[in-house]
Amino acid sequence: MQEDKPTGGDVNAVIQIAEEKKKQQRDSWSSRLSSLAVTRSKSEFAAIFEYFAPRVKSYIMRLGMPLATAEEVTQEAMLSVWRKCHLFDSAKASASTWIFTLARNQCIDRLRREKAVEYEIPEEEPDPDQRDMAEHSILEERMQIAIATLPEAQAQVLHLSYYEGKSHSEIAEQLGIPLGSVKSRLRLAFSKLKAHWGEEE
Repeated sequence: MQEDKPTGGDVNAVIQIAEEKKKQQRDSWSSRLSSLAVTRSKSEFAAIFEYFAPRVKSYIMRLGMPLATAEEVTQEAMLSVWRKCHLFDSAKASASTWIFTLARNQCIDRLRREKAVEYEIPEEEPDPDQRDMAEHSILEERMQIAIATLPEAQAQVLHLSYYEGKSHSEIAEQLGIPLGSVKSRLRLAFSKLKAHWGEEE
């Protein structure tokens, strides 16, 4: 039954480590993008594409593009990353800021080509990483408080899924547990979080 005790301190420590990991990850992508400009490595570009393409598509959809168009613009934006990576300057912006700026420019170009007036891109769109932090700051605080009430096993899989964006199979492999256990722990965790928030509202 030890597993069912709240482990808030442990979870807070893990969250702190995760934030540092995110910073290191941003620095790592900037280094890899700079390297791509020199090496023109297709495998390096494939790694950058795999990481950023889904995020770029979500960002474009938040700007008002429908799914089909967002997918096309994402492809165009990532192709621009390949073509223009030599223009990237890590001293001026992070890789994510630079890539999302390219994506925004692709959106504007698409709208101009289609002469679409029903969409209006904001004059200034901050780095989605920073914007998301601002938009979800309250939710993030509530999430951390709620996670601190969970059993350690459930908090661990929720952290890997929510904060690190790992798939269920990746979590199972990392923790050395069956895939079914990952899904079960996540279901229980989300059920408890919903109950926790329901009591507050």
